[in-house]
Amino acid sequence: MTSSENSTPAASEESERAPTDTSSTASPALSGIRPLRWWPAVILLALMAAMKIIPSMMEQPAPMPIMMIGFMGPAAVSLVMLAWWCFASRAPAREKGIGIAGFLVIAGLGTVLLHFTLKGMWVPLFIVPAATAGFTLGTVLFARSEKYRVGAALALSAAVFSYWNVHKSEGVTGNFTTELLWRWEPTPEDTYLAMLESSDLSSTAGAIDEPVDAASAEWPSFRGADRNSVVENIALDPDWSANPPKEIWRRRIGPGWGSFSVAGNRMFTQEQRGDQEVIVCLDTRTGDTIWEYSYDSRFWESIAGAGPRATPTIAEEGLLSLGAEGILTCLDPETGSEIWKRDLRDDADRQPPTWGFSASPLVAESVAIVHAGGEDDRGLLAYNVEDGTIAWSIPAGDHSYSSPQLATFDGVTGALMLCNDGLQFVNIADGEIIWKYDWPFTNYRTLQPLVMGNTVIITTSLGEGTRRLNVEHADGGDWQITEEWTSNAMKSDYNDYVAHDGYLYGFDGSILACVNLQTGDREWKRGRYGNGQVLLLAESGQLILVSEKGELVLINATPEKLDEVARFQAIEGKTWNHLVLIKDRLYLRNSNEAACYQMPVRGASAADVAALNVPAR
Repeated sequence: MTSSENSTPAASEESERAPTDTSSTASPALSGIRPLRWWPAVILLALMAAMKIIPSMMEQPAPMPIMMIGFMGPAAVSLVMLAWWCFASRAPAREKGIGIAGFLVIAGLGTVLLHFTLKGMWVPLFIVPAATAGFTLGTVLFARSEKYRVGAALALSAAVFSYWNVHKSEGVTGNFTTELLWRWEPTPEDTYLAMLESSDLSSTAGAIDEPVDAASAEWPSFRGADRNSVVENIALDPDWSANPPKEIWRRRIGPGWGSFSVAGNRMFTQEQRGDQEVIVCLDTRTGDTIWEYSYDSRFWESIAGAGPRATPTIAEEGLLSLGAEGILTCLDPETGSEIWKRDLRDDADRQPPTWGFSASPLVAESVAIVHAGGEDDRGLLAYNVEDGTIAWSIPAGDHSYSSPQLATFDGVTGALMLCNDGLQFVNIADGEIIWKYDWPFTNYRTLQPLVMGNTVIITTSLGEGTRRLNVEHADGGDWQITEEWTSNAMKSDYNDYVAHDGYLYGFDGSILACVNLQTGDREWKRGRYGNGQVLLLAESGQLILVSEKGELVLINATPEKLDEVARFQAIEGKTWNHLVLIKDRLYLRNSNEAACYQMPVRGASAADVAALNVPAR
């Protein structure tokens, strides 16, 4: 046996007893430290980011599948992230338990501390996915550090919740971007209420001897007498640089998404003031309050916020108004005194729909018709205007944000109502259904039907498109309602369109578009005005558009191209409300303020303009 052979066992035994320093050469696996399997988490983070970014880059509203991915996708991915951490991350069991327990504590405490405007759907769809992404990002950044990765993950998830905890929501924009305020920052409604407390703004207008004449009211109801946003016999001077619109008055106003109705020197609208809905009568010349009528009611939802949605209707029997929680009132338009009041929640045996009761009452043949969406025959209700008793009620789907309107087909006049079941045409006297067109749609319908002779244009929401119907009635025979075309070239959501010289002008998503009424084909699509509203000046072929940001835009209605000729900032804040033009006076509002402008008129008589002029203040 050699000496080397003799020394091997001893050397081996000695080596087993001696400590070995492998800190500089051993792999993490050999040292007992196992880095996380981080690459699945990176893929999930990238997938969540794509789900949030891609829909926001598309024109709004995005197609329903894309929109649902944007809403629901991040929540689903966040669940997969947590599953990765628990079952596929390679973290030690103790670390997994601490991470999950800590995340649940942060999520629970963070949710409790949220402002009420950010609870409900915001938590599972927006806040928790963002916090989960923060947790996952922390584990990825410190994947090789058992000492710091759970702490970093919990710190980032807590930071996400802290960000939301110091904010509150004012709703969303047309492309579903959240409008956030600091939690301690007063809302426009708070500012308005403080102003009301510090000064008496009630009944500040001078006396108006002129009685309200419903028959000659210039703008008696939502979108005008025919509910089509068409103004006759006026043309505007397009050179707003040389002859700009002149502000006549501007005032604060409470939240509300309705518009104005106007008769003489009185204009009517609805607003929210704290826990009360208020119907107000303003002086068209100054914007001062003539009278106000209030009742306890507050409707709020997380998309549009607080406030009534409908527009008062001027009738011979009184002023009819519907609040967002379903309070229907009939008031004396000259004094604001109550004639009668009803509650749709009782009459239709239902709670307000998702975005509130929104129907502007239709008054015809001494009945006031509103959509309630109750079960069985309590969908469309007609009230006797004299005393508020129910005249008739019929089925009409279970939800709609459209309003009933008068229409005439082949000499037969009735009430036209668009709801989630489709379109129906009913007899005003007794509610008998004259004809019905079925086009069921699960989601909401908001827009008014557009009637041109025996043609009707109707629309769904959320990018599903527009349809042209032809209505025929043979002598003594049945009514025939046929589809002429259905087009995705005009995908309006809650932005009503107008028709001029064979073309339809309105919003395809958030972009203005022109569509051929004969074919449904798009002629052009340009101009990112957000989710605004549009008026047609029929004589001049001009469009007045109010953008979502409160800009007034003058456009020539032509199928050749978008021909914008003038623009200026008219009011501040998100503006979804319909605008009103009477002679040279333009009235507009949103949930923050209302204003009146004297518009530069082309070819108007001096007497007409002089009769309306008052000094700006």
